[in-house]
Amino acid sequence: MKLEISKDKLEEIPEKIILTSSRRKSAVARVTIKPGNGIIRINGRMLTSIQEKWRKEIIKEPLTLLKPLLDVVDIKVNVEGGGKMGRAQAIRTAISRAFVKFFDDLLLEQFLREYDRYLLIQDPRRKEMRKWGGPGARARKQKSYR
Repeated sequence: MKLEISKDKLEEIPEKIILTSSRRKSAVARVTIKPGNGIIRINGRMLTSIQEKWRKEIIKEPLTLLKPLLDVVDIKVNVEGGGKMGRAQAIRTAISRAFVKFFDDLLLEQFLREYDRYLLIQDPRRKEMRKWGGPGARARKQKSYR
């Protein structure tokens, strides 16, 4: 599965700034995308400065899929709340949404949706609430029969 992008699409870059956001659990990512030369900053730091390889791979997933489009835009990400995994997944969804909104292309949206629908929609799963009678949502107190 490969995305075909015409040269005309890359030459006719829209002069606009797009803001998108996404959430995963309690993490919130806000992305600003504008015409530029491929600079990606997350909370003011370059993407290359992220140490954990697995986290970097999750964030880079939409960027590797849309590599030809990456060189013509600058991406600025602000992320807060949540843990490392939730933040990475929120960033990846927000970046994908920003590309679709910036280039306004149905084929691009369809390509991302076929690859992984969670690149464009939020994951609705949340932590289940703890209930009485036990230490967690489903676990119950042990009963002694002696």
